[in-house]
Amino acid sequence: MRCPYCKHHDSKVLDTSHDSHGGIRRRRECLKCRQRFSSYERPIMATPLIIKQDGAREEFDREKLARGIRISCAKRPVSAADIERVIGQVETQLTKLGKAEVSSRVVGDLVIATLKEVDQIAYVRYAIVYLGLDDLKSIRTEIDKLLED
Repeated sequence: MRCPYCKHHDSKVLDTSHDSHGGIRRRRECLKCRQRFSSYERPIMATPLIIKQDGAREEFDREKLARGIRISCAKRPVSAADIERVIGQVETQLTKLGKAEVSSRVVGDLVIATLKEVDQIAYVRYAIVYLGLDDLKSIRTEIDKLLED
């Protein structure tokens, strides 16, 4: 593992722990500059190609998904760990489908369902874009559905 401070290639592992998403967190110390840093390892799973609404296909992009979720959770009491959990759950569900290609609608539905449990305001923000809620009446209808639950 390359040191993020001095770029030296050798470090020693001080501590290893497992996170809730199947990844491994390692606390390391650079053997050259003695700075400490953490590294995270997670398995690379075969995620399906995403079929966009226009028929185009693209690789599943974890960072693109993370950006959208972070935007919807901006200035909300949603921790970084919760956001990572949402992303991990969506990615896991896509992998479990076992399909080579999946509609972007499936990805959006998974995000919507998971965000609804984490933070209702973040859910509404995501739904406005994802579901194309383009007027106050449709937004109110969605909020009314939340309030009924």
